[in-house]
Amino acid sequence: MAAKGRIPQAFIDDLLSRVDIVDVINRRVSLKKTGRNYTARCPFHEEKTPSFSVNPDKQFYYCFGCGAAGNAIGFIMDYERQDFPAAIDSLAHSAGLEVPREELSPQQAQKQQRRKTVYDLMEQLASYYQRQLRQHPDAERAVGYLKKRGLSGQIARDFGIGFAPPGWDNILQGFGANPEGRQQLLDAGMLVEKEDSDRLYDRFRDRIMFPIEDARGRVVAFGGRALSADVPAKNLNSPETELFHKGNLLYNLRRAREAMQRDGTVVAVEGYMDVIALDQAGISNAVAPLGTALTENQLNLLWRVTQEPVLCFDGDKAGVRAAWRSLDLALAGLKPGRSVRYALLPEGKDPDDLVRDGGPEAFRSVIADARPLSELLWLRETSGGVFDTPERRSVLEKSLRDLTSRIRDENVRRHYGQEMRERIEAFFGSAR
Repeated sequence: MAAKGRIPQAFIDDLLSRVDIVDVINRRVSLKKTGRNYTARCPFHEEKTPSFSVNPDKQFYYCFGCGAAGNAIGFIMDYERQDFPAAIDSLAHSAGLEVPREELSPQQAQKQQRRKTVYDLMEQLASYYQRQLRQHPDAERAVGYLKKRGLSGQIARDFGIGFAPPGWDNILQGFGANPEGRQQLLDAGMLVEKEDSDRLYDRFRDRIMFPIEDARGRVVAFGGRALSADVPAKNLNSPETELFHKGNLLYNLRRAREAMQRDGTVVAVEGYMDVIALDQAGISNAVAPLGTALTENQLNLLWRVTQEPVLCFDGDKAGVRAAWRSLDLALAGLKPGRSVRYALLPEGKDPDDLVRDGGPEAFRSVIADARPLSELLWLRETSGGVFDTPERRSVLEKSLRDLTSRIRDENVRRHYGQEMRERIEAFFGSAR
């Protein structure tokens, strides 16, 4: 295990001066010399024509396809899925160097140890819930629900699905035997403190449990699906904690990123069960927000792994509303080669329904027919509208101008403005 402490910046600078980024990357990706640079097919997204370039003079890599960029440390972090200290350890080892560590202050060391302890606790809790699904006498209802949804035992193991037994203090008794343990459970969001007393009780009770991982595969939170019909919240997520910020994570992103090398993009659907059902059907590149509408940070996460993620919404009124909301979110971040496409499912269907009724090809067909953002923007602004007077037509024109003006990139903004003007001209012409 790596030593604790801060790595001096001077050592990081010296390490980067000693390693050659071409050698670092070529040991993992086959590079071809092209002029003064080296090229390859990008290891971070699917492509047919090489757009990944390594500049030995600047010791920098850049992908013209997906925008991935950085130095040797950044490449190791992204390619090996390591954090910053681990990437430095890896590079230093290959260069025959020992990584020095500056001593942390007592407060810094305490905070680092507390975070590590909570990470370890979350892994233990995930294992505990998985055991309960296999062994607890009340788990039959949970197993029955999963079978009813068409999920196999293998897919439950792959996603670490578990069971929180009924009872108010299973976690409290099993993991909070002393004040320190109880505080760790509180820090992890696994206990609730009753407002009018000091009483603590388990947050998750009589629920199917879905561990939520960060980008490095560490369990940072849980989602729980209620088995009883009379509970206030059918789906319950962990609260915000030091480890878990739900607007900054996507369910299944680590696995989907690996699958993207085969499937070419990442598909964002609405819920855990959709992701798991799709994976069981052989579609492993799906992710989902964590109980909220898609956030700007989550969209940026998608853009970090693919140029054009597909946003897939259920075929009901709520799904259409969610699609409309995401348009406003995406507009500002559009860039050359960076956009989103929209897949709208048949009326009343979600991805789980679709693959159960029509198999994986039914879902792949919907994804193949995904529409560009510009088309969805036009549909949203014109659907149900009546533009039979100059005043009403001018309102539409102004609305589209205001929306396209939100696009920060000048070139993309200009092309959007041109397309909307052409659509208006054709639309009003046909209307007359």
